[in-house]
Amino acid sequence: MAVSFVSAMALPRVAYSQQPQQRAGETDGGITPEMLAEISRGYKGTAQDRAIRNALAGTPIATLAVNAENAAMIDTHFSDRVKTKGITDQKSSGRCWLFTGLNVLRARMIDEYDLPGMEFSQNYLFFYDQLEKANLFLQGIIDTKELPSDDRKVDWLFSNPLSDGGQFTGVSNLVMKYGLVPSDAMPETFCSNNTSQMAMLLKLKLREDGLKLREAYRKAVPENLAGRKREKAVGEAGELLSGMKTDMLSEIYRMLVLCLGEPPVEFEWTRCDKDGNIVSREKFTPKGFYQKYIGTDLEENYVMIMNDPCREYGKVYEIDYDRHVYDGHNWLYVNLPIERIKEIAIASIKDNAAMYFSCDVGKFFSRSKGTMDLANFDYESLMGVEFGMDKKERVMTHASGSSHAMTLIAVDIDKESGKPVKWMVENSWGESAGYKGCLIMTDEWFDEYMFRLVAEKKYVPSDVLKMLDGEPVRLPAWDPMFMPEE
Repeated sequence: MAVSFVSAMALPRVAYSQQPQQRAGETDGGITPEMLAEISRGYKGTAQDRAIRNALAGTPIATLAVNAENAAMIDTHFSDRVKTKGITDQKSSGRCWLFTGLNVLRARMIDEYDLPGMEFSQNYLFFYDQLEKANLFLQGIIDTKELPSDDRKVDWLFSNPLSDGGQFTGVSNLVMKYGLVPSDAMPETFCSNNTSQMAMLLKLKLREDGLKLREAYRKAVPENLAGRKREKAVGEAGELLSGMKTDMLSEIYRMLVLCLGEPPVEFEWTRCDKDGNIVSREKFTPKGFYQKYIGTDLEENYVMIMNDPCREYGKVYEIDYDRHVYDGHNWLYVNLPIERIKEIAIASIKDNAAMYFSCDVGKFFSRSKGTMDLANFDYESLMGVEFGMDKKERVMTHASGSSHAMTLIAVDIDKESGKPVKWMVENSWGESAGYKGCLIMTDEWFDEYMFRLVAEKKYVPSDVLKMLDGEPVRLPAWDPMFMPEE
């Protein structure tokens, strides 16, 4: 019966038109023998070409493209740096957004309470992130129940039922709704550190549940119903689907508990000073712990700023359906020129406030040095071609976009010019990755591959804050520029 039920419901899919048949006399734009002869002249077979070809036969491109003239380690001195202690490790998971957001908060707590170090439980908030995303998907299926299965939004929902990626809006919504707990109150598990198999099963179950919801509505409200009969059927169907969703989420909750553990509703925490002396020992609820040690309204006190050269600066943009919590906020940001973003970042760092920061981390990244520098690799000389796109063109052609979130903690400002020379972020790849768990980027790299920054409002100029009063430009959830950071 289960097989016939699933097979009776068509999976949502996008319709693709077939290629038109070629008519007599038309060219299909293919490579002819004559064209191939001309194209093949691109390889000259010189001694230099043969040497490069031989080297590439057994060596990674990036290894041969390392710029020997830039081999020396970059200066690790910074004129201004936020006080932080300890490096976190997201392991084999896409939770960089969560680690980064919590690292911003823990740096503040460590400094304010003179702690020897501490770490919030990422696993605790990740549990609720996955539960909330499951609800977001299922409610989205209910909200779009009357749309055809090949509608773009329905197709997008089934393509993206859940992920472990995200952005700062998820951090703020989840923390304000569920609070925080220290890491030892809900420690990491194998599944939280290695999310792929759990995610596969959750997505499989959610897609099945989504089909069941759509089929239940189709049966409860036949197309031939009209008038009051239809109104009554729609009302009854709403109650039916709501009950089904609750039962489905109960199954998801059980799967999450098996993989991640059950979130604590109360715990005891001992606070020590930097010398290890006990200051207090208290019982907390997660929300009570957050209120005592952080207390800030994350949803109201922070502003997401973006540098997207493809869209008009000075405007506020909202990403439709891009949130972690159904009753939370969509991703909202102000688009600003890079120089204005630097001003905000510098003001925050100088006041010892770390920031959520995201970028295209893999570009010109030297893992051995832990640096991101446009001079790290010379691909043009190796390949004998020019890579000439600017930032806007790279974004437009999907060659670049934000891929990873980290915590911005330092800037080095040149005394003579007053301009930044380099920046440093605290990463979440463990202490052995990069420069003591951090990554250093040149200011030129920052210009080209930095995309998002989240800062407290007190560091944001008044004219930028006024931009938030206007009606945001709404962008679709499937815009490729706004994939979640991992």
